[in-house]
Amino acid sequence: MIERIQKLCSLYGGSGREDAVRAYILSELPADAEPLVDALGNLIVFKKGRKRPEHRVMLCAHMDEVGLMVTHITENGFLKFDTVGGIALPALCGKAVRVGEQLVPGVIGVKPVHLLHGDEEKTYPKKDSLYIDIGADTKAEAEAVVCVGDYAYFDSEVVSFGDGYLKGRALDDRCGCAIMLEMLHTEPEYDLWFAFTVQEETGLGGAGPAAYRIDPEYALVLETTTASDIDGVEGERKVCRLGQGVVISQMDRRTVYLPKMYERAFSLAREHGIPAQPKTVVAGGNDAGVIFKTRAGVAVQALSLPCRYLHSPSCVIMEKDYYATHDLAACLAAELAK
Repeated sequence: MIERIQKLCSLYGGSGREDAVRAYILSELPADAEPLVDALGNLIVFKKGRKRPEHRVMLCAHMDEVGLMVTHITENGFLKFDTVGGIALPALCGKAVRVGEQLVPGVIGVKPVHLLHGDEEKTYPKKDSLYIDIGADTKAEAEAVVCVGDYAYFDSEVVSFGDGYLKGRALDDRCGCAIMLEMLHTEPEYDLWFAFTVQEETGLGGAGPAAYRIDPEYALVLETTTASDIDGVEGERKVCRLGQGVVISQMDRRTVYLPKMYERAFSLAREHGIPAQPKTVVAGGNDAGVIFKTRAGVAVQALSLPCRYLHSPSCVIMEKDYYATHDLAACLAAELAK
């Protein structure tokens, strides 16, 4: 499991630039899987089971990650940028990045603290004051290796630490992709459809067309979700906790999940001894937000790994939560199919 996640997270793939991630997944598919790549770049895979399903079930995880796009190169060779997906300013300042097709190393620069004056010392810098330093002295020197429109990504690998923790970039949502790859390497009880989607981080762009093609009755969205189980956060504001199992959402900013889906997910978790927890804050959104209103409507449920420091170079998950999410996804997919 760890090796697969490490490999998926070593690949760079921002929204609309998921090619390397898709190519790897295609190379890892079993011989009996039936893949299709649509016009947007979604990878849709059919896996034949031992039985034909009563109901068509789709599993979904997105391939893209948050990142940056170069918007301007200054005369001094610095790169101005905008974010691709939601990244908080504290996750940017001083971080190492890789830029462009050549993966040029760089760092996100900010005015040093000893040069700050007045209110500057009390507030985070504005995004338009940040820049990427790639060690170029002139615009021409920078343009020799980077151009406007290039993407930049956090430069951070996945490593194990503590007792069963994993830290790294792009765990959102390469963990979901890894779970679906694991499922594709087993023989399911019923036929299943898998959608590795594009452009989730910039507005759920790929999942709607993928669901339209598959035309499911039920869909499971395998994701990560914010865990705020840290010092200074109390009660329900923690959202969910690492080590407490798969997170089952009842509502987010894009979707109200049907009670029959939410309740059945918890019921199956209890029946099979799978650790599970509710999401205690209504926040965020995921591909379910467009899947549920595709064609005549789809009953959806999000199953997520709790993840600290989401959309940063150092996302943190626990292995036990990965396995819980995998196990519940497999059980619930089979239950819905029949």
